[in-house]
Amino acid sequence: MPLPPIPSKLPDVGTSIFSVMSQLAAECGAINLAQGFPDYDPPQALTEALARHARTAGHHQYAPMPGLPRLREAISRKTAAVNGVAAPNPDTEITVTSGATEALYAVLAAVVRPGDEVVVLEPAYDLYGPAIRLQGGIPVYVPLRVPEFTPDWDLVKAALSPRTRLLMLNTPHNPSGAVLTAQDLTTLAELLADTTTLVLSDEVYEHMVFDGQRHASALQFPDLAERSFVLSSFGKTYHATGWKVGYCIAPPPLTAEVRRVHQFLTFAVSTPAQHALADVLADAEQYTTLPAFYQHKRDLFGQLMQGSRFELLPTPGSYFQLARYHHISDEGDLAFAQRLTREFGVAVIPVSAFYHHAQDHGLIRFCFAKRDETLTQAAERLRQL
Repeated sequence: MPLPPIPSKLPDVGTSIFSVMSQLAAECGAINLAQGFPDYDPPQALTEALARHARTAGHHQYAPMPGLPRLREAISRKTAAVNGVAAPNPDTEITVTSGATEALYAVLAAVVRPGDEVVVLEPAYDLYGPAIRLQGGIPVYVPLRVPEFTPDWDLVKAALSPRTRLLMLNTPHNPSGAVLTAQDLTTLAELLADTTTLVLSDEVYEHMVFDGQRHASALQFPDLAERSFVLSSFGKTYHATGWKVGYCIAPPPLTAEVRRVHQFLTFAVSTPAQHALADVLADAEQYTTLPAFYQHKRDLFGQLMQGSRFELLPTPGSYFQLARYHHISDEGDLAFAQRLTREFGVAVIPVSAFYHHAQDHGLIRFCFAKRDETLTQAAERLRQL
C-alpha cells in the first residue's frame, strides 16, 4: 500500500532565493553578485593553519560540544577588546556552532514554544520566519522604514505583547546595510525593561561598518546583554563561508539552553577548523582592517556604477548594496532580477524575497564582497542597461 503524502510543516516555502539565483547565474554564465559569499580566498595565515592542524594527530575527532576551549578563550579576549566589555566567560557564555545559521536555529528551538510570538523587523533574512514557525512560534513582522531601513520604535512597542518571547535584531542589516546606533539599542533596552522578552542579535557583519562609525553591539548595553543571544560568524569575518563556523554569546542561563539544543543538532564543529581559527584570532589585524577593506569595495562599486541608470542607496555597513531600477524598468523585482541575469549576465537578489508577503519596493541587492576585477566586469555590463 503506497504511503499517503507527508504533510509539510512549511508548505508555502520553496527553495531559497539565494540558491535559485545562484543556480540561474551558473546556467547563464552570469557574474554572481547575488549570494553573499566572496570570490576570493580566506587569509593565507588561516588556510596555512588549517593545513597544519589537518596534519596534526588528534585533531580529527570530535571537539568538545561547546567548542574547543582555546577557541572559546580567544573569542572571549577578542570580544572584550572589540566591544569594550568585560570578557565573556568561555566556559559558561560562549558556544561554537556550525555557522551563525545553526546558532540562530538553536536559539529559536531552545526558547520559542508553540504560541509564542517573535518580533521580526522586515525585510529580514529568509531563515528567520520559517525557523520560528518550525518551533510553533508566531512571527510578528514590523516593517523598517524604506529607504533608510531604520526601525520605528513606536511600531516595535505596539508589536510587543505578553506573548512576545523574543525580538530579533540584525545589525549591520541584511539586505540593506543599515546600521543600528547606540541610541537605537538604548531605546530598545528601555522598551523591554519591564518585559521578559529575550533578544536574538544577529551581528555577523559586525566588522563591516563604514565611514568612521562603530558597530553597536547588544553586548555593550547591560540591560540588553542580560537578555540577549549575540551571534557572530567566522565565515563572514575570514571570507570562509564554506567553513560554517560561528558562535553564540549569551549569559550562562541562556547559554545552557542553547547548548541543550546544540548538542543534539550538530554536537560539535570541525576540530581542525576550530584550531586554525584559534591560531589566527590572536592577530587583531585580520579583522580590524575589514572596515577599510570593505569600504574600498563599496566605494569602488559605487564609482564603477556612475553613469548607469541604477540609483544606489546609502550603505553604512555589511557587504551589500541596494539599488533602485525604476529608471530602467517597471517590472517586479523578481522578474527584473531574472532578466538581468539572463540578458545582461549579472545575478542579483530581489529585495521582495526578504519580506514574508514578498513586498516589492523596486529594489535589488548586489553583493560587493568580490574581487575588484569582478566588480569592474559586472559594472561594465550593468552600465549597458
